[in-house]
Order: sequence, then C-alpha cells, then structure tokens
Amino acid sequence: MSSSTGPSSGLPVRMPRPRQPGRHRRPEPVTAPEGAPALVLAVPGTPSSATRSLAEEVVSIARSELPGLDARVGYVESADEEFPSLQRVLSEAAEDGEGPEGGDGEQEALAWPAPVVVPLLAGPDSSHQRVIRQAVLDSGTGAALTDVLGPHPLLAEAVHVRLSEAGLARADRARLFTVATAADGIVLVTVGGDEAVQTAGITGMLLSARLAVPVLAAALDLDGSVATTAERLTEAGSQQLALAPCLIGPEIPDGLLAAGAKEAGCPSAEPLGAYPAVGRLVLSAYMAEVGITPDRPPHGTSVR
Repeated sequence: MSSSTGPSSGLPVRMPRPRQPGRHRRPEPVTAPEGAPALVLAVPGTPSSATRSLAEEVVSIARSELPGLDARVGYVESADEEFPSLQRVLSEAAEDGEGPEGGDGEQEALAWPAPVVVPLLAGPDSSHQRVIRQAVLDSGTGAALTDVLGPHPLLAEAVHVRLSEAGLARADRARLFTVATAADGIVLVTVGGDEAVQTAGITGMLLSARLAVPVLAAALDLDGSVATTAERLTEAGSQQLALAPCLIGPEIPDGLLAAGAKEAGCPSAEPLGAYPAVGRLVLSAYMAEVGITPDRPPHGTSVR
C-alpha cells in the first residue's frame, strides 16, 4: 500500500540528481550564436559527385557539433552550376547576411560579420591556398580565411583508422592482437612540396607514437620523394611498408596516390575522406576565427 507521500513498501525512492556545481557540472551544449557568420568550406580540386558527397558529410558533421551553424560548400575549381564556385557561395552568403533597406534608402550595416572560409586541406599546399585566397579577395565580401587543418592529433587518429581499415595497422594501440599484414614502417604522403612534408612530419610523429612503428613523410608531387622515403625506412629495418595519405581526398590529382604506392612498392590506405575528425577540425578552425569558445574541445573517436 502506498500513501500520498510515496510508496510504503520500503523500496528506495529514485530522486532526481541535484545539479552539480563547479568543474563537475555537465557542460551546456554549445550552439551557434545569433548573428554568427556563415562557415564556407572551400573544396579544392576538380569537383565530382564523390567530392560533393564528401564535402556535404563534412559540413553535416560540423552542423551536428554546433547546432544552428550556417555551413555552405564552395568549389574552388568550378564554374559549373551543379558545383557552385567558392566566389559565388561567398557572395550569396554575404547577401543573405545583409540588413534590410534603411528608412533613408541606404542599406544598413551587415546583420552579421562576413563569412569565414575554411580550406578542406589537411596541410599546407601553396597552389591550392593561393587559388582559395584569390577567390576570397575576388568575392569582395571581406570574408576571413582560416589556416589549413593540420598538423593535429586528430589527423593522426584518422590516418590510424584508415590504416586499420585496410588491414595495415593494428586498431588496438596496446597491440593486444595481431594483424598479419600490419606494416612495420609507414610512408605518410601529402601534396604541396617541402612545406607540406614538414607539416605532415609532425602528424607523422604523433602517428608513430600511436602505432609504435617508424613513420616518415613524403610528397606525392615531388619526384623521387616517396621512393627515397621508402628506401630510408627499409634501410632502418622496416620490411613491410604501407602508404598512408595525410590527405582528405579532393586535393589529390587522379592517379597520383596509386603511382605513389607503386613507387614505394607497398599497399596504400585510403585518404581521410569525411572521417568525423575532419568535420570537427573544420568546425574548430571556424570557432577559433569567430571567437566561439566551446565548453569542451572537439572530440574524436579514439582508436583503442
């Protein structure tokens, strides 16, 4: 039997937990502030349906991490209606942010700041960055342009996942089980010349710490870079190499990755693609530019 004050069976009554104060309090979810500028993802390379699918997935991840975010996609090397050019998308974003006509016939100031452009590039690539910068300038919108996404520990995580998916690395960092085809030396490839190699080398050190195998960076677009790097690894004792792209995908010219794997004489993992960490790094670059401070840093799916 129970009374008006609760059950009389002697069973404990589940009461709501009080809100914890201080650092133990669960953070409130972050949402895009009212009047925040648009995020425009600048996608390099020749656009295709596969590129569009990848880019849309990346911005979808960003929107899921920051509800209310206005995120759009602009293609750097496109004049096609099917794939809106970066300059066109910037112009549209700026127009959408303009205030109404004032009573004196003059247009009011922008209702929010100019768009923020985030290049879909894991590392520096002067040729792609130059084209993106020029498109931003030509748009006349005053849009801000962020840096590339790497180096970053989340990129090392993403490369690790792609290697494990290809059966070229252990998914378990503690090495508690064996993968027969696991590589004992990784050629971490990028595009963009020497500067890109230096930047990828930082991600390579993080990857090496995760895999406990040597990792050296090379450039697919520098003659002999991949072969020389593979030779250095074999001379150091590696017997089973793997090629790992520290690249997202659209920035890789057709056939270049396959040629690099052939040059190194080893199998290759897939590019990073729309791995969740890529979307979170895009959002992180945007938030840093806008000045939005999250209650917690962008999280990744760790490989354990």
